[in-house]
Amino acid sequence: MADSTATRVRALIESSGLTQSAFAARAGLDASKMSKSLSGVRRFTSLDLAHIAELGDVTVDWLLGGRAGPPAVAARAESVHDGGVEAGVREATRLAQAREDLAFLGYEQASGAVRSVDAPGLPADNGARLAAQVVGELRKAGGDPLARDLASVVEHYFGIDVAVSMIPAGCDGLAWHDKHTRLILVATSEYPTRQRFTVAHELGHLLAGDDQGLSIDKDVMDPERRRHPSEATANAFAAAFLLPEDALRAAVPSDGGLSVDDFAALVMRLSVSPSTLAYRLHALGLIATPLREEFRTLTTAACAFRVGRSGEFADWIESSRRSRLPAALVRDTFTAYLDGKATLRPFANLVGVDVDILRRALETPAEPGAGDPEPEFVP
Repeated sequence: MADSTATRVRALIESSGLTQSAFAARAGLDASKMSKSLSGVRRFTSLDLAHIAELGDVTVDWLLGGRAGPPAVAARAESVHDGGVEAGVREATRLAQAREDLAFLGYEQASGAVRSVDAPGLPADNGARLAAQVVGELRKAGGDPLARDLASVVEHYFGIDVAVSMIPAGCDGLAWHDKHTRLILVATSEYPTRQRFTVAHELGHLLAGDDQGLSIDKDVMDPERRRHPSEATANAFAAAFLLPEDALRAAVPSDGGLSVDDFAALVMRLSVSPSTLAYRLHALGLIATPLREEFRTLTTAACAFRVGRSGEFADWIESSRRSRLPAALVRDTFTAYLDGKATLRPFANLVGVDVDILRRALETPAEPGAGDPEPEFVP
């Protein structure tokens, strides 16, 4: 690996048109240390590589001889060159690359409070069983599967990065798992219940141990794709995770006499679509087929209106249309900068801010606020 790194640093120096000494100076390295590192006498430090990567506009992972692209794409993804899929993979690659560079600097992704259930190759009809195990673990850790902000729950309790990205139509979401990264990426959406279901669906892919580095879901509701065993498992997991059996049995009268208004209130309380809730209630034997058929034709907007929560639903739609970076990834990247292990550029690139503007913002003292002591006058 050391020879590969030295070769790539030499290539950067050559392409820069600078002398070795001049390149070292611009990277903030002593010329003699650069020479020793290139000859193998001295190892490049993590901060050396961070500075060299910034100057050469490459990643630390590339300097270390890392991979050139994303992990193998699941066979069921028809084409990574479809607009939405390509954009999703590109954003996931960017976030996974940031995780890889952080791991080299000593900032590994946290494992989370909920253990991963070791259940590779689960058949489709066991998705609900996996969900029941995971819900039990989550509750023991103090988490709530019914929380509307599912992305924060998954990040905090499972140690999985969750991103919401504004990508073209054609990709609902994807799950990424490699040596350093566990990531869920979903598309921004005007349909918040579908977006939340997709987060749970991708969580199912990761926890079921699907044997591909990258699972892409162009349409989690596509009937054809739902026949694939891993898709069926992920969908069954999502329904049972979002709608735990014990919570539903406690909410529905034992005689199955659920009014439309009670059903609508349950849709809003559980933050799921009417069709998902109707089919789950029917599968558990809590409502009869005629009620299922009646309830599944409702819309979430209609349910919100019936129970006087249209404003809340509008706020939820607005929230689901906004992009979101993984909170832990943002924190770890900024911590690496504060700890002197990385330059500011990786953080600036991650959050999409010009590095010079960000540096000025961080280094400029704030103006005194209204509640601060009056500054002393100096003529």
